[in-house]
Amino acid sequence: MRHKIVLYNPQAVFYTMPLALIAIGSYLDPARYDVRLIDGRLEKDPVGAVLGEIGDALCLGVSVLTGAPIRDALRISRAAKARRPDLPIVWGGWHPSLFPEETLDEASVDIAVVGQGEETFAEIVNRLAAGEFRVSGFGFQVAGAVVKTRNSKLETGPPRPLKDLNAFPAANYDLIDVERYFQLKRDRQLDYISSQGCRFRCTFCADPFVYKRGWMALEPERMGRELEVLWKRYGFHDVGMQDETFFTHKHRVEAIADGFMRRKLGFTWTATMRADQGFRLDDALLAKCKRAGLRRVMIGVESGSQRMLDWMKKDIKIEQVFDSAEKCLRQGIGVIFNFIVGFPDEPDESVAESLRVARQLRAMSPDFEISIFYYKPYPGNPIADMLLQKGYQFPRTLEEWAEFDYVGASGPWVTQEKHDLVERFKFYQRIAWARPTLLRAPIQTLARWRCERDFYAWPLEKAILEKLKPMPKLS
Repeated sequence: MRHKIVLYNPQAVFYTMPLALIAIGSYLDPARYDVRLIDGRLEKDPVGAVLGEIGDALCLGVSVLTGAPIRDALRISRAAKARRPDLPIVWGGWHPSLFPEETLDEASVDIAVVGQGEETFAEIVNRLAAGEFRVSGFGFQVAGAVVKTRNSKLETGPPRPLKDLNAFPAANYDLIDVERYFQLKRDRQLDYISSQGCRFRCTFCADPFVYKRGWMALEPERMGRELEVLWKRYGFHDVGMQDETFFTHKHRVEAIADGFMRRKLGFTWTATMRADQGFRLDDALLAKCKRAGLRRVMIGVESGSQRMLDWMKKDIKIEQVFDSAEKCLRQGIGVIFNFIVGFPDEPDESVAESLRVARQLRAMSPDFEISIFYYKPYPGNPIADMLLQKGYQFPRTLEEWAEFDYVGASGPWVTQEKHDLVERFKFYQRIAWARPTLLRAPIQTLARWRCERDFYAWPLEKAILEKLKPMPKLS
């Protein structure tokens, strides 16, 4: 008898493939389990889609990111529990990993998986299949999970050690409708994970808390073999490496590039790169990556102020950022530079330095892009712990966390004046150094003039352009 396992990916504003759930489902024995993966972003009626599958399911697993996805995860979980009170519901992902006890305050959630979930979830479903669950609750402990017991107390299992990614089976993309994601992205881009974790210590990031600064990666030969099979099957044009730090080991990067070229893989790819990694990467290797299809990297600059970088323990130098940018420019590789502004007590001079560095980088190439985010404290890192000691109030319930916007919102310490300055810079820099066209030339000249002089008062043209929908793609 094969048991049905239903996996759900909550609604969100992006269409990255649900790689975590694909990995979870791929690890389960297909001879024993029939995995059904439902993505709320692809369904007209997500609740109906889930309820239509859970009638004979062994359990429902939900992958949950902090923010708006929580709202949909709650809606689905509550509807499923109302339909089938006996159905075990398991949450995994970033939010349950950071807040397992708070997650289990929710009546509809029975188990929270913490950290790497493949082995943990497999143990859970194996024990469920063996009958270790009753309507009144669980009675077992699982490494890497927190379980709600019969009397609503919590049973916390020991941490589960990180497992080498090469011990896991290849991701089974047949669990999703790959073509639907291509359509929604408007690009035949496949999402892929080649490594997991991060060895660095940035004090604004929750990754060190979840992965304990561990890092593991697929072997280059396996990567080439898997991607060749997937490319021939799905005919994608690009691969988005969804790694935290793809360029961690340059010898591995070179082996990957060699493998792609040897196999004559006809797709481009994007990856993440720290500025210090780019600094240590020689031009010959970067040129090889370009020949192997590398079209763009993402570099987390975070701040244009060296003092702020040192404070947040980013462990990079501003000079390394520009060195990496110049190398990418020489090889014709695009870059997205990410910045964070609005840290607690961040002086105005630091924000000005970030905008100055962002402007210099953006002006280097129309293939260089700038993304600026506002710092929002997220527990699990030293800066957030500092704020907590000073009395900062974090959300306390899942409903409150559902309102948490760590992408577009700013903290209470960011003044309206500073917010307006950053938002206007973000708008004008996007226009100023985009590829020139005759129609764009007048507004582009004005935008560049504004950016070069840091003059953003009376942004009449911004107000006019923002009323024109949709906005034209400028870079």
